[in-house]
Amino acid sequence: MPDSMLNPSRGLGRHGRVSSRPTSRKHSFVRGRGMDEVRPTSGAPAHGLVPMFPPGLQAIYGECRRLYPEQANPLQVTAIVKYWLGGPDPLDYISMYRSAGSPAQDIQEHWHYVSFGLSDLYGDNRVHEFTGTDGPSGFGFELTFRLKRETGETAPPTWPAELMQGLARYVFQSENTFCSGDHISWHSPLDNSESRIQHMLLTEDPQMQPVLTPFGTVSFLQIVGVCTEELQAAQQWNGQGILELMRGVRLAGGPWLITDMRRGETIFDIDPHLQQERVDQGIETEGSNLSGVSAKCVWDDLSRPPEDEEDSRSICIGSQPRRLSEKDTEQIRETLRKGLEFNTKAALPPISSQRPSHDRPQSRKDSLESESSAAIVPHELVRTRQLESVHLKFNQESGTLLPLCLRGRLLHGRHFTYKSINGDTAITFVSTGVEGAFATEEHPYAAHGPWLQILLTEEFVEQMLGDLHELNTREETKLPKEYNWPEKKLKISVLPESVFDNPLQ
Repeated sequence: MPDSMLNPSRGLGRHGRVSSRPTSRKHSFVRGRGMDEVRPTSGAPAHGLVPMFPPGLQAIYGECRRLYPEQANPLQVTAIVKYWLGGPDPLDYISMYRSAGSPAQDIQEHWHYVSFGLSDLYGDNRVHEFTGTDGPSGFGFELTFRLKRETGETAPPTWPAELMQGLARYVFQSENTFCSGDHISWHSPLDNSESRIQHMLLTEDPQMQPVLTPFGTVSFLQIVGVCTEELQAAQQWNGQGILELMRGVRLAGGPWLITDMRRGETIFDIDPHLQQERVDQGIETEGSNLSGVSAKCVWDDLSRPPEDEEDSRSICIGSQPRRLSEKDTEQIRETLRKGLEFNTKAALPPISSQRPSHDRPQSRKDSLESESSAAIVPHELVRTRQLESVHLKFNQESGTLLPLCLRGRLLHGRHFTYKSINGDTAITFVSTGVEGAFATEEHPYAAHGPWLQILLTEEFVEQMLGDLHELNTREETKLPKEYNWPEKKLKISVLPESVFDNPLQ
């Protein structure tokens, strides 16, 4: 969730259509005995009686039967109180299959988990709004997970079901969909053990094909457990590149990307020279497709103190946080959830003076890391404020992403946004190739209330990369750490966590 853009336990607090669902109740699971027991017991059918076997669920189950014809009644983890009856767990079912793998491809035996609930299972608006058959069903995807079967293991562990429910809650609460190549920073062993597998990447399931249901299409995204070093490489380059490297290493998952929670070596440990060389080359030639993260960050205007409420800046240590307007907030959200257009100049979404109509259904939000090819039409910008000198403050995790921001994004003509998890502060770094920015080469520091934009020239980026080189190391830097460029009137501090946990002290 960096803190990550996609951390369900610590992610951006976006409120969507279903954000009022209860999340504090104890999560209840029961191990069921397959699809024979599936019978909808509530909900208002749109047309006539509800089928005994819901069509959306039947379509997904049909794809599972194609792969596992001999497992007609797989073990299931089932939400006792369904989400549409007020329960906390969005996934109605998680089916668990035993896969023999593929000996011919040296693919080991494993457990295969499949979710039911991110797509529209029922078509009667109890969970998802029915929008027709041409588009996505619900959020348009279900989650899968492949876990190595341990010797002597006769039944699949159920912890992956809780993990999948956590990811589903994030999707429902934020309405941000996932895409292949996305990364999820979890900062904890996925099975609550001492494992090095503490984060996730997402990719297409290697066997399950997209299905067309009466309520739209459904694809299958597989969760792949990764180590911290592999997550960091995905952030600096891209998830697809790291996944491709992992497919070539049997111990790291092999062609089907099977997660082994006992894996103690990263792909860089297994093949240090080749793997790191390919990552470095990918970063150099392609840059990073990570366009923003939620983070612990603040900024100060060193030019002068704020004169009035309208002249607000960001959260400042020792002062109350300012609030963003709805229009500013929406633009920051657009910036965070829009990836970059590789075929055109990168463009920051403009601030629109028109609110979205509440009379028409709102579309699902794109993944925070997904690419967008839609043209962005400029609108009139609200008043900006040019600043002479600024001081940026980050916690250590956010600070270590600065080289990624500079090397992987700005040197490739792109932008990168830090959105504070402690308030409405946002800091967006832009290069001279980004259109729609309100920071310019003449005025490189500009603010909309608590949203700061900083434009950096390529020459200055190269200088900063040299000065910030120690942030590239995996060893913890002694804090606080300060970097200063007096001629540019820019200061950056990397501070202890306590500063951000107690901002008013």
